[in-house]
Amino acid sequence: MKRTIFSLLAAAAAALLLPTAARAGRHDGDVEIANRVAQWQIDNFGKYISASSKKRSDLHWANGALYRGMMVWGEKSGYKPCEEFLLGIGRRNGWKLAPRQYHADDICVGQAYLMLYAKYGDEAMLKAVRQRVDSILAAPACTSLNYRTKDANRRWSWCDALFMAPPVYAQLSLITGNPEYMRFMHSEFYASTSQLYDPEERLYYRDSRFFKRREKNGEKVFWGRGNGWCYAALAILLDLVPQDDPMYAYYRQLFVEMSDSVVACQDRKGSWHPSMLDHATYPEPENSSSGFFTYGLAWGLNRGILKGGAYRKAAQRGWRALCSYVREDGRLEYVQPVGAAPGASAADMTEAYGVGAFLLAASEIVDL
Repeated sequence: MKRTIFSLLAAAAAALLLPTAARAGRHDGDVEIANRVAQWQIDNFGKYISASSKKRSDLHWANGALYRGMMVWGEKSGYKPCEEFLLGIGRRNGWKLAPRQYHADDICVGQAYLMLYAKYGDEAMLKAVRQRVDSILAAPACTSLNYRTKDANRRWSWCDALFMAPPVYAQLSLITGNPEYMRFMHSEFYASTSQLYDPEERLYYRDSRFFKRREKNGEKVFWGRGNGWCYAALAILLDLVPQDDPMYAYYRQLFVEMSDSVVACQDRKGSWHPSMLDHATYPEPENSSSGFFTYGLAWGLNRGILKGGAYRKAAQRGWRALCSYVREDGRLEYVQPVGAAPGASAADMTEAYGVGAFLLAASEIVDL
């Protein structure tokens, strides 16, 4: 009888340990694949660029999105080449920004600079970002948000801009204690969202040119990566904006609303597509949007903002699908080239911002 009881206890203990071991194994596998993707991008930085882009500056927005993913993943995983890569980028460029004063794209690399400043306190990492933001607040653009008007890109008149610039303003406000940066960000984000967010579909138009356009299936045109930019931006801002800030609830509500649309647009294999609502015209996966959406869903689950099996299943399926498109050497496939609308992606297409999105997703998946 004693032997039987002992055997039962041993079997029960083993049953309890197996799931833990399995989870640990999956975690190790997630870390390994993310490190492999990061290292491939470091080793091939600047080599695989969309045909529409000529030689690209280190300060280009596509790299800025990569740098945030590298920074977040390096901090999460302890994979040192990520931070070493970013420090090298900053030092060789003197911690400068791209030249256009008002254009949101040209401040995007400042996200990584500020994250590094928060760690090292090196004023050189802060100087150019603060000067740029101060210059904009001193003479804010008063142009229309109608994308067809002159100088519309001096404000956040296209949805990508909501990823590029707002996190810089929010983080700079926290670093310096200057509430004006946060207030300006709130005002411009609200104005852009009022212009571009469709409350019926709970998705963002890329810009005002798309309000009346329709896909071949008759649906409205909502760009996959464009909505990925916005969804990821909301997650980032919800980590930066204090919860007692009156605008926090606004960002949270947008994030929760978008989450249901994001889940509804995922395909059976776990991917998202260049067009959110027309998978037939664009049947291939698109892994920059898939990366951003997986990141946002996992982020929301980890913070307790999203609850329920549907969100968890979508995040896990999204991650499995992303990993299935990573080659043995770490190259990420099926990333739509630089563009401003739904377009083709293919296995031989990769891009820096796609890797940035993948690493952001990895940083939350390992905690899910």
